[in-house]
Amino acid sequence: MTKEDIKSLLEAGLVGAQTHIEGDDGVHFAARVVFAGFAGLNSVKRHQLVYGALGGHMGQAIHALSIQTYTPEEWQQQQPFATL
Repeated sequence: MTKEDIKSLLEAGLVGAQTHIEGDDGVHFAARVVFAGFAGLNSVKRHQLVYGALGGHMGQAIHALSIQTYTPEEWQQQQPFATL
């Protein structure tokens, strides 16, 4: 599994999401996901959406995934301190 694979899975499963994936060892990754569909959801529900987009890859090809989730408005508030 590559960073690009994870990016593709997330952006296909969360249409309209912007993602940034880090991790070069093939099993441990970090994902930053900005998605309007996160509005009104707590962090558990947001993570469930991310896991759903990744399907059966979690726990298999992806051993560990650190997740940061934001709505576009939340992400905008992070500026200029963060980049996607």
